[in-house]
Amino acid sequence: MLGPLMIDVEGLALDASDRELLRHPLVGGVILFARNYAEPAQLAALTREIHALREPRLLIAVDQEGGRVQRFRDGFVELPPLALLGEAYDRDPDAALDLVGDCAWLMASELRAVGVDFSFAPVLDLRTPHSRVIGDRAFHAEPRVVARLAQAYVGALHRAGMAAVGKHFPGHGVVAADSHVELPIDPRDLLDIEQSDLLPFRALVNAGIEGMMMAHVRYPKVDDIAAGYSRRWIGDILRGDMHFEGVVFSDDLSMAGAEHGGGFAERAESALAAGCDVLLVCNHREAVIEILASLGREARYPQTQARLMRMHARGAAPPLATLHDEPRWQRVAARVRDLDPCPELDLGDDNLLG
Repeated sequence: MLGPLMIDVEGLALDASDRELLRHPLVGGVILFARNYAEPAQLAALTREIHALREPRLLIAVDQEGGRVQRFRDGFVELPPLALLGEAYDRDPDAALDLVGDCAWLMASELRAVGVDFSFAPVLDLRTPHSRVIGDRAFHAEPRVVARLAQAYVGALHRAGMAAVGKHFPGHGVVAADSHVELPIDPRDLLDIEQSDLLPFRALVNAGIEGMMMAHVRYPKVDDIAAGYSRRWIGDILRGDMHFEGVVFSDDLSMAGAEHGGGFAERAESALAAGCDVLLVCNHREAVIEILASLGREARYPQTQARLMRMHARGAAPPLATLHDEPRWQRVAARVRDLDPCPELDLGDDNLLG
């Protein structure tokens, strides 16, 4: 059984405390950061050890969106921010859709080659001038364009044997505040959100996306609590109205935007009760220990298991060195490198989560 917590590890290899926590029955996965990466062989060894700890094997995830949010760089192709692909769509939609597929395939193929199951991607938020933390992480301002580009992106991930996670439901792109440091408030009513932000999420649910990550944003005209703690958003809207049957991930419960949920144990209980399948708890080992102690040792949400099984990578993947010798990789990598999209990169800020 895989449990509902996805946690981090400290360094380039597991230590005894990491192994003990990862064997806990309520842990179901690991999220990796830039500090966990030195070079491809080291990363492949780390993921092999993590996968060997449990059966079914723990899920391994990373934020490898491209642009500002790409944890693994040296030895991997630097991916463009999604906004660059949206700008390409404005010039030539068909060529941009092909480019989106190449970027997604490249990301998935390189991650799978080192044993990572999935990336938390794509971002389905709208690109607006209001949100600095989303900004160029989003494809486009127009919801239908976001939906079309994201469908091409997810289709390419699936062809590469990787599941997809859309974020941040029900939409983070319109609010100015950064949920890493405070709780953003979106004053719009449900109809306004339905007619804009929710369109890409609905389209991707219909396309079979496997995961959704919740936003640490409060929408007071819909519910008094943030979306990640809200039965209204998760149970009534995402699962009920939109018929989403995949994994619902919380955003990191250590973020400031989650603090209004109380202590860490209370945040975990509230998120699970609202309908989250997986709780991310990052860069805070004491919080992980507190949550595990409060939840006990017995997984209480058996319906989560079938959903989590869909998040494992599918099919065989060649090692990274072998992948880099393949003509398709060389063609796609050259095309992406020629974009030269990122003159001012944030080289893997581990505090920019989700």
